Order: sequence, then C-alpha cells, then structure tokens
Amino acid sequence: MPKHEKNDVELIRTWTLSPAATMGSSVRAKGILQELQSRVPAASKKSLALDGSDIILAMSASEKAVFNAAAAVVSRAMEDVETLPVIPREIQDILTMKVGERHRWLADGRLPSAGTRTVRLNGRARRITFHVFDPKVVEDLLDRGAVDEWREQDAEAKAEKRRKAVYKAKLTRSLKKAAKTEKVNKGKPDDAASQLRGWEEFDVDGLLR
Repeated sequence: MPKHEKNDVELIRTWTLSPAATMGSSVRAKGILQELQSRVPAASKKSLALDGSDIILAMSASEKAVFNAAAAVVSRAMEDVETLPVIPREIQDILTMKVGERHRWLADGRLPSAGTRTVRLNGRARRITFHVFDPKVVEDLLDRGAVDEWREQDAEAKAEKRRKAVYKAKLTRSLKKAAKTEKVNKGKPDDAASQLRGWEEFDVDGLLR
C-alpha cells in the first residue's frame, strides 16, 4: 500500500520491499528496481526510484494518466517480487561469495542453477547469457551458512591435494635415486674376486668348473 498520497505538486506512490524480497541485500533491492523499470512504459522509467527498501514512483500532477498506468504495472509486479530469480551479482552480495567461488560451486553442482537468462548490454548489440538462481534456494543457503561450509570443504580438498603432490614428488625423487644407484652398481664389478688381475682369463679356461 502507498505511504504517500498525491499532493498539489506531485503524484507519489511508495511500495516497500520486504526482507524476503531483498534478503538483506542492497544489490538485490537495486536489481528489483531495474526489473520494475523494465516493465513500466519507457517514459516512466526515470520516475521510478529506490530509497532504502522503498520503491517510489513520482510524477508531476499533469501526468496523472501515465502515473496511474505505471502504478498499476508496479503493483502487479510487487505481488510476486519475492519470487524474482536472483542474478549473479545479487547472489554474490547475499551470500558474500566471490566471482571465482560462484563459478566453482556452480560447476561442481553445490550451487544449483535455476536456468539461464540472456540480455543485451546497454547501448550494444552484444548479448550475454548468465545463470540465475531460485530465491528460495538462495535463502536456504543463507540460513544454513552453506558458503562457510563449502569454503571449509575446499580448504580441506586443497590441503589433501597438496599432501598428495608432496608425496608424489618425494616418491618420484626416491625412484630416480634408486634408478641412479642401480645404474652405478651395474657399472661396478660384481664382487671382490673380479678385482683380481687376469680373472676373466681364469674363468674362460674353466678352472672353476
């Protein structure tokens, strides 16, 4: 419901975003504003603003018809604003994760995708496609501190990988050392008797048979 009614100067209406909609994120709140701006007529976009957790539509008194049309669009959109997909920059802010972490956890399945969205960059012909996320899933991950748990898992996996690498390097050095020792030993006489002068001739004559 609106917090302000129109006055002689302006037409104003305000909608408050719930904590469930923003999940405590100003980035999410701004994302919702941009989504609402994309739904109202182009002439009304700049009349829609964000103030804290409030969405404010303000126009001059002479734009009553345009104001009412935009207000109707925003009111309908606000009915399901809590179910709007969470986009990458929003989930990073909500769960305090880095870009690299988002990519890694998305790739290994710990961060489930709710599909993809393709948008055109402002003023450019180029389009980009990115994953979006279910707000209920994001809220659950936030509530149970999943990111901290995943970081611990990654740290343990990294430590284990490092231990294996150290062991492998040590084993490789040992094998090389053993092979080198064996090669050196092959080049030496087999026993002390072979050091006697004329031993080869002595052996060839069969005197030991």
